[in-house]
Parts: sequence; C-alpha cells; structure tokens
Amino acid sequence: MTPIAPGRTDRRYLMCEPVHYTVSYEINPWMDKTRFTDADLAVRQWRTLRDTYLDLGHTVETIDPIPGLPDMVYAANGATVLDGVVYSAKFRYAERQPEGPAYQKWFADRGYVTHTAAETNEGEGDLLVVGDLVLAGTGFRTERSAHAELQELFGRPVISLDLVSPHYYHLDTALAVLSSDPADPQIAYYPPAFSAGSRAVLQQLFPDAVEATERDAVALGLNAVSDGYNVVVAPGAVDLAAAIAERGYNPIPVDTSELLKGGGGAKCCTLEIRPASGSGR
Repeated sequence: MTPIAPGRTDRRYLMCEPVHYTVSYEINPWMDKTRFTDADLAVRQWRTLRDTYLDLGHTVETIDPIPGLPDMVYAANGATVLDGVVYSAKFRYAERQPEGPAYQKWFADRGYVTHTAAETNEGEGDLLVVGDLVLAGTGFRTERSAHAELQELFGRPVISLDLVSPHYYHLDTALAVLSSDPADPQIAYYPPAFSAGSRAVLQQLFPDAVEATERDAVALGLNAVSDGYNVVVAPGAVDLAAAIAERGYNPIPVDTSELLKGGGGAKCCTLEIRPASGSGR
C-alpha cells in the first residue's frame, strides 16, 4: 500500500454489516427486486471495505443491523455528524424511516448530543462537508428546508444543489469530497447530474474540480471516500482514478458491486463521525 501522505488525518467511521442485505423493494433506479442478491458476498465486500479503512489507520465503529432494514448497510444516510453534534436523518420512504431513530439512538447511547430533524433529509447521502461549507443536495430525497435547518444547527454556510437525474438521487452519488481542508477544499463531480444553476455554483466554488466521466458515474465511482490522500473508489471508475492520481491522491479500488444493487457504494456504507474541535472522541 502506498505510504500515507503527511498532513492527512485519521478518520472515525460508523458502519453497519449487511447481514440482512437484500433488495426487497425499489426506491431508486438501481434497485430491482427480481434480481438475485447475495448477502454473503455483500458481507465479504463490506468486510474488505472496513478492513481497508483499518489498514489505513482509521477507526471503524459498528451499529448492529436490524432485521427488516436491509438498507441499514448504507450508514452514510443515517445521520450527519459535525463538530461532535448529530443531526438525525428523517427518511422520505417508509421502508427506511426506522433507520433514522436507530442511528440517532446509537449516538445518544454513547453520549453524543443529537438533534432530531424536523425536515426530511437523508444524512450524508445529501449533506457533504467540504472545508467550511456544507454542500447540500435536493431534488429526490432531501428537502431544501432541511438545508436551512442544518445551517441554523451548525452555523456553517450551506450551499443548495439541485439534482436532476434519478440515477444520482443522493448528492454522494454525483459528487465526492477529495479534500476537506478549508485552505484547499477539493471535489470531483459529474456535471450532468446537476441543474445548470447548480453546475455554475460548483464551477465558481471549485474551479479546479475533477469532472467525472459518464463511465465513472455509471460505476457509482463518485460514491468514494477520501481521507485527504487515500481515496477508496469503485474499480470501474478508471477515469476518475487516473484523474485524481494526477492530482496527487492515492486511489484504492475496492469492489462493492453487490451493494451497488441497492444503489450504494463505499461512501454510502460509511458515515463519518466528525468530533468537536479539540475533542478526542
């Protein structure tokens, strides 16, 4: 494995093992309940992803999976954690609505301050921290009113972005945070997933962003996880891997193809726990 670059920080992640994984309903275009899903393969791929984070020096905590909630594996949707405070998810679809309270309870039981969302949002699926900003997706799952609620809670600027393609129904399927360094925030994104106005905003905020290709997007390559140097990415996102390597990042392909049948990849499986400033938690 390529040595970890100086200045990159260790991360703390929350994950959920997909022991109950299946596709028993359809709430996004990736899902087909008539297609065979292999829970054992999903677990093996998930464990490889978890072990990759551990090998990189990150901390991984786990939440117990709940029978009947097969999408709990997509932990990123369960909450948004910033400055040690937890903003709960409030899911749009009834099939996933019990996940929000389950994730919130996990944090509350461990002493975190939690805020119960009044507005519909799907956690880090649509709310991505980039430097001092929060990029916030809307159009399919998260209401714009949740963006305002989040801004009031955290006191950080929230930039609303309109998603226009059903295949890229969450922001983290169309945009990846490469660096959250406030001095040099960097992203990659797939322009056709956004409205014209939102593309213009991204171009203004991130003029040097990596623009992903269609081949990257259909592999769900932008559902990637970066620690500021190492970037865990879908093996099929070959153009994206090459582009970020040219920028000095270290792409690490990890296969999550079985979990893609539910519409998720590495990032969907990974909820980042961002501590309060100066906190060791």
